[in-house]
Amino acid sequence: MSRAGTPVSRRDVLRLAVGSVALSGIAPFAHGAGSGSPVVRTAAGSVRGFSDDGINVFRGIRYGADTAPRRFRPPSAPQPWDDVVDAFDYGAACPQSRETFVSEDCLFLNVWTPGVNDGRKRPVMFYIHGGAYSNGSGSSPWYDGRELARRGDVVVVTVNHRLNAFGYLYLQRFADERYADAGNCGQLDLVLALEWVRDNIGAFGGDPDRVLAFGQSGGGAKIATMMAMPAAAGLFQRAASMSGQQVTASGPGNATERTLAYLDAVGVAPSDVATLATLPVERLVDGLSARDPVLPYGSVYFGPVLDMRSLTRHPFYPDAAPQSAAIPMMLGNTHDETRAFLRGEDYEDITWDKLPDLLIPNMRVDIRPEYVVAEYRKLYPSLSPTDIFFRATTAARSWRSAIIEAEERAKQGGDNTYVYQLDFGSPEEPAMGAPHTFDIPLVFGTLGAPRTITGTGPAARAVSAMMSDAFIRFARDGVPGSDAMPAWKPYTLPNRETMVIDLPPRMENDPRGAERRLFATVPYVQPGT
Repeated sequence: MSRAGTPVSRRDVLRLAVGSVALSGIAPFAHGAGSGSPVVRTAAGSVRGFSDDGINVFRGIRYGADTAPRRFRPPSAPQPWDDVVDAFDYGAACPQSRETFVSEDCLFLNVWTPGVNDGRKRPVMFYIHGGAYSNGSGSSPWYDGRELARRGDVVVVTVNHRLNAFGYLYLQRFADERYADAGNCGQLDLVLALEWVRDNIGAFGGDPDRVLAFGQSGGGAKIATMMAMPAAAGLFQRAASMSGQQVTASGPGNATERTLAYLDAVGVAPSDVATLATLPVERLVDGLSARDPVLPYGSVYFGPVLDMRSLTRHPFYPDAAPQSAAIPMMLGNTHDETRAFLRGEDYEDITWDKLPDLLIPNMRVDIRPEYVVAEYRKLYPSLSPTDIFFRATTAARSWRSAIIEAEERAKQGGDNTYVYQLDFGSPEEPAMGAPHTFDIPLVFGTLGAPRTITGTGPAARAVSAMMSDAFIRFARDGVPGSDAMPAWKPYTLPNRETMVIDLPPRMENDPRGAERRLFATVPYVQPGT
């Protein structure tokens, strides 16, 4: 790490990155059983992986039994097996609309490690995918763990679990005791996966006492939720949320309204919810397109529920969950979050007269839009209406919850919370700036993966090197950092120390402070809750 107070120049950062980050992380390769195929014994049975340029890869390791026979119920451990099982291919994702290889038999995880059965205790980086609580899987090329494992001598794990209605349909008020935990089954899957890490990762060269749970978007929100779940206590020792927060969970009232809307969509009466256990998967997936009865936009929301069983308090309300106060935590956001998902003609070449009406549904807070426009024009006189739209929607909705979480952590009095803001923008699509998801390939070193917009040039490689190293050091020591960065200071009040990741990077107190103060004048309500 650079000495405190020593400036790091753009040239220094670029020099440090030369040759240090892979350009794709997704090159094709062959695999199969052979004399060099690594075999590891887990608690349930042995698995055979393959070697890829010095990294041992295990795909599709079963950590839980098929969920179909236990639909809407907590997960169970897998049945043990006797033969060595090949772990060459990714397992299925939870049924959804965005993945093609799906099944209710979806409790699988993937491991990348430099060594197996070697007695080493490497830090473990346990990644939870985004896609809100409804979509995605741990098998995206963006999350390929080879480069992180190689760069940091760490063990990388990605995971699939139940999503949408399969993982978060709240049935506590409609069904018998078997379904009392249905609203949080997706979270309980993640707890089971972390228990698998605790019990098995040592054979894969990992340290079960140095586990970083990190995730982006919905993945970060799932981690924030687990920080308030007693069942997850002690299963991870560091946490990092990349553009993904969960200040409050869904209340049982709103969750009930959503269950009723979903039941109507699949044609099941509330008095007959037991039939859900036998409906075809396709019908359950079709029902996910039902309109949300609580929010004025989008399809029905699914997420963790304050059920007073698995989740007995909100993650960051009225304060940060005390059970996780001692866990070091990173919180990050990208500078231009909403440019990733507010796309289309309505959001191009916005005029001043149309700007207020566009802001109302997209800020997700109840504030007079004309006032917001006026304040932004004072702060940034040169910005266009389109630029103000994306700055205001990012600050009001995507960034606001991260501030709340960081402030609540700081109020606990510890010095173990670290905040970053990614300002480095896309070299491939400069108009996008640094949108939501932009930090994923930078952290994983998968710059050339399909549909990334980081590019593979020297600047992107330099920022990727910084971010990879910062996360690796955080996993190892509980304090993030990189040789190309100044010393990363903990987040405190009122300073609000933040690492601004750019070329060069810099520590800054309260970046975008005027925008923070503007939106602090009105209450924040977690979208979906």
